[in-house]
Formats: sequence, C-alpha cells, structure tokens
Amino acid sequence: MPRTASKPTKKRSKPYTVTSSDTDPVPSASSKTKKSSKENDEKYKLFNKYANTSSGVIDPEGIEKLCSKLKVSHTDIKILMLAWKMKAERQGYFTKAEWRRALKALKVDTIKKLKKALPELEKEVRKPLHFADFYAYAFRYCLTDERQNCIDIETICQLLDLVLGSTFRDQVDHFVDYLKIQNDYKVITMDQWMGFYRFCNEISFPDMTNYSLELAWWPLILDNFFEWMREKQA
Repeated sequence: MPRTASKPTKKRSKPYTVTSSDTDPVPSASSKTKKSSKENDEKYKLFNKYANTSSGVIDPEGIEKLCSKLKVSHTDIKILMLAWKMKAERQGYFTKAEWRRALKALKVDTIKKLKKALPELEKEVRKPLHFADFYAYAFRYCLTDERQNCIDIETICQLLDLVLGSTFRDQVDHFVDYLKIQNDYKVITMDQWMGFYRFCNEISFPDMTNYSLELAWWPLILDNFFEWMREKQA
C-alpha cells in the first residue's frame, strides 16, 4: 500500500496580548480644548472676584483687595513686577486679557498659587536679561496720560527707591538727595531715567573715576549730578 504524504502541520500563531498602551486613551483635540477652557474659566473666575462689575477691569480698589489676599502692600515691588508680567498698559488697572496673560505665564489659577509664584517672579525679573526691560517698564507704567512723556521729581524719587534701592542703595540715596535740592529739573524723561540705570551699572561709585564730562552720551542731568558730588567730596 502506497504511503500517503502527511500534511504539513500549521504553526499556531500566538494569541495577541493586550498591553496597556493599546487601552490607554489618546487625548483628543476636543479634550485638550476642554482642559484649556476649564483653566481659563478658573482664571476668569478669580479675575471677576476683584474686577469692577461696571467697568469689567480690576481698578485701584480691586488691586487693594487683591493685595490684601496676597498679604502684600500695594506699594510692594512684587505688584509692579506682576503688572510687568501682565504687560499692563494703565497704572492701577488690570484688564482681563492682561490678567490671563500673566496667570498663564506663571501657571497659576488660584490666589494661593499666585502668592507662591511671586517670589519666583521676583527672581526672574532681577535677572540682568529681564531687569533692564522691567526698569524701563516701571517708568512707562507711571505715565498716566497718553501724551505724557515725563514724570515729576517726587514720583521719580519714590520710583527709584522702589525699583533700584535694593540693588544700588548708595547711588539711589545720593541721586535722590540731589534731585530734591536742585532747581533745574521739575520732571524726568525716559532718556534721563535709563541714563541713571546705565550710570549705576557702569560708573564706579562714589569715586566716579571713570565718569567723563566730555562724553556726550550721558544726559546733562548726570553731568550736573557728577559735579554736585565732586563739590560734596571736596
């Protein structure tokens, strides 16, 4: 009897094992949108707690309430730094868009989180990369009218103490003393304001041996300050 060729045995494929990666849902665009929308809602709810219901912005009274919750004075430099982070255009007023910009950048949506973020914000601002921009912003923020381009001496003295006092104490104290006794200037311009910042960073103080009256790039007010200091030191 002839032998019959046996059929080749088929290999059984291994059963497919379901892994966690197969069952984990991939976030959809709609879920991301919902999350973003929820985060915005929380920021806006917080904004509405301090906003004036008539104007729809946080006004000076609202900022006072905000500062009270944050347990900082409205004159604390951290509030000015928060305004800088918002890119707030009008002194004493925060719009909803400005509020959202800052809270989104700081990744906060509650007062508790905002309070914790303020010290980190101060560290960020005090980095040389950011501080010059913050210093210039502080001047612009104090301009209360669109046509205004200078600030009165009294306000400038307070602003210098707030913004530069902790970094250049000696220079600020002497310059403020000079501003208070001189009679040539009633207001300070942005050019003069930025010139003093450069003076603090570049000129050795109080000897000022590397300051030259012959260099035209220093504002005249700093030449006068230099000569006043020389008279005091004589």
